[in-house]
Amino acid sequence: MRLIRFGPPGREKPGLWRDGRIVDLRRHLPKMPDIGERFLREGWMERAAAITDPGEVRDARLGCPLAGASKIICLGKNYAAHAREGNFDSPERPLLFAKAPSALNGPFDPIRLPRCSGKVDWEVELALVIGQECKAVTREGAWEVIAGYSVMNDVSGREAQFGDGQWFRGKSFDTFAPLGPALVTADEVADPHGLRLTATVDGVVMQDGHTGDMVVDIPGIIAYISADITLMPGDVIATGTPAGVGIFRDPPVTLRAGNVVECSIEGIGVIRNLVVGP
Repeated sequence: MRLIRFGPPGREKPGLWRDGRIVDLRRHLPKMPDIGERFLREGWMERAAAITDPGEVRDARLGCPLAGASKIICLGKNYAAHAREGNFDSPERPLLFAKAPSALNGPFDPIRLPRCSGKVDWEVELALVIGQECKAVTREGAWEVIAGYSVMNDVSGREAQFGDGQWFRGKSFDTFAPLGPALVTADEVADPHGLRLTATVDGVVMQDGHTGDMVVDIPGIIAYISADITLMPGDVIATGTPAGVGIFRDPPVTLRAGNVVECSIEGIGVIRNLVVGP
């Protein structure tokens, strides 16, 4: 099942994406909340799965498939080749940082360059969406708490990221977390460690990696984070990026207004964002 939110910014409605057609879920379930914590906590995903409506072709904007998240937790240097391209050692344990939930952006909405940081970069990532409140999850139990997967571009303002000495501001500018195009439920992804992921800028391939190259795998990530941090339904975990980011190229390549960044993960989908000025 591919859960989407469609409609104008700020007025999105929950839906399903079925072979290019959109199912308006509120036609069938008028009391359905938006896709977020309540939706996942109260069992609406299971009710949506029972709907057999094939949908209709619509010319509708797709919004971010989540209506907010209490946390966006990201992993740094979680692909060995990415660590090497920056002349870093792979971390001995997961290197965690956060993005502000206000950075969430639609899968085809513009990325807006910030006024206070240059050297803006791309990072294609497999994002996990947590489906239930949980803590101290074991490796064996990790798969049970995942609602689904999505594509995220962990857009990064490198001047702020490296200049501040910590990463939160440079990772959290408005629009710096395009997510989508859908929340693909876990049952649709047979092996999340077996997916190719790519990023292009203006059609030129910049990143071409594989989720099997993660240093810490998905059960390890969830077990590590949840040991002392409660995960909530709708929380997003971005699992790291492969080699090929712009800042570590020779010479560095960073984003300018007019660039189009496309991030793709096989079996999950494609997001495409135009870069615009402040």
